[in-house]
Amino acid sequence: MPAMKKILFLCMGNICRSPAGHCVFQYLVDEAGRTEHFEIESAGTIGFHVGSAPDSRMQQSMRAHKIPIIGHSRQLIAADLEYYDLILAMDNANLADAQRLDPSGQLHHKIQLFCNFCTQHRETEVPDPYYGGDQGFEHVLNIVQDGCANLLKELAT
Repeated sequence: MPAMKKILFLCMGNICRSPAGHCVFQYLVDEAGRTEHFEIESAGTIGFHVGSAPDSRMQQSMRAHKIPIIGHSRQLIAADLEYYDLILAMDNANLADAQRLDPSGQLHHKIQLFCNFCTQHRETEVPDPYYGGDQGFEHVLNIVQDGCANLLKELAT
């Protein structure tokens, strides 16, 4: 039996992009019958929204796609870099913030950009939809679904 893979999705506040990654990836893993092979979580680089559910606009987009809403915001801590096998940052700023928690650089290989797994979208970063309209949340969800599908393909082999 393959070892459990521990995946952490990361954005700034942990209420829009990273919870979408968490929810979508958990849904895909569950649908594939691989729940026992993955531990999935999300976090933010800031603690402003700790304990909050995903943004209501992201919840609305996820519900429209039949994606179950799970999780609450929490802040990334240095121990997460040791614990998780892969930390997927939604943009370069959050990638850099996570890397700063590991000044030695020994764990930087675990921290990657989420969009590295996208094949249907050309974005190199997942845009933050927080200050935009509903279309921004839908666009982010489409990017997240693309990347999560490819992430599962890569990790399931």
